[in-house]
Amino acid sequence: MSRRKKSVKRTILADSRYDSQTVSKFINVLMYQGKKSTAERIFYAAMDLVESRTSQPGVNVFKQALTNLKPVVEVKSRRVGGATYQVPVEVRPERRTALAMRWLIEYSRERNEKSMNEKLAAEVIAASKGEGNGVKKKEDTHRMAEANKAFAHYRW
Repeated sequence: MSRRKKSVKRTILADSRYDSQTVSKFINVLMYQGKKSTAERIFYAAMDLVESRTSQPGVNVFKQALTNLKPVVEVKSRRVGGATYQVPVEVRPERRTALAMRWLIEYSRERNEKSMNEKLAAEVIAASKGEGNGVKKKEDTHRMAEANKAFAHYRW
């Protein structure tokens, strides 16, 4: 991190199909080895699958899934006098969406469906209903923060 001046936050252009910056950011996170067109193809195919399975606009289901995955609090390690405490801290809004996207992709890749677009569609639908491994991860994070609430006074 620079000591001189704040790093400039770059704006991401909205995607062409849904005109959404969130979707564009998600595609960037989904991308492997600079293959953006492949990531776009996977995401849009997944949204088509979501639309056919839920009979709702795919991007709305996706945004609902992200909302259900966003953590409010998390724990950070804080070293005080030789002991390391897990201190609960609030999560900044940009980090919330970043974590939600990361978890959605991570648990999509772990699923057992055949192709990545099927995996992603299934995880998006599950997350929008409040189910799936991504939601479980969020609840575990919240539970961990709740359990360590006694160390909240070590917040910095």
